[in-house]
Amino acid sequence: MNSHVEMEHHRGVLIVRLFGELDHHAADYVRLEMDEAIMRGQVEHLILSLKDLQFMDSSGLGVILGRYKLIRSKGGKMAICDATAPVKRLLDMSGLFKIMSLYDDESAALSDLEVAL
Repeated sequence: MNSHVEMEHHRGVLIVRLFGELDHHAADYVRLEMDEAIMRGQVEHLILSLKDLQFMDSSGLGVILGRYKLIRSKGGKMAICDATAPVKRLLDMSGLFKIMSLYDDESAALSDLEVAL
């Protein structure tokens, strides 16, 4: 598995940093890690930092869409930041940017969610 997940909490916001590849081999692992963190903590909003994600396939899109639905069901918002060009292109073609925002970095996403560092 060429995937790594790093998580950090900021006042009700879970920041998830994904590294490596988010494909069918890594999707279940990433999904479980994120779901546990969301259900375990006081998570209102979710930010996905994709700066170090080199590759993503449709399984990765499914993970992102599923977490979006989970966060929305709790009344929260989800944002994506720092997407690499190939990942950004896939997200754009999938239409995900019609339902969630893309930011240049984590600070911009936190600021828009009205959470100061």
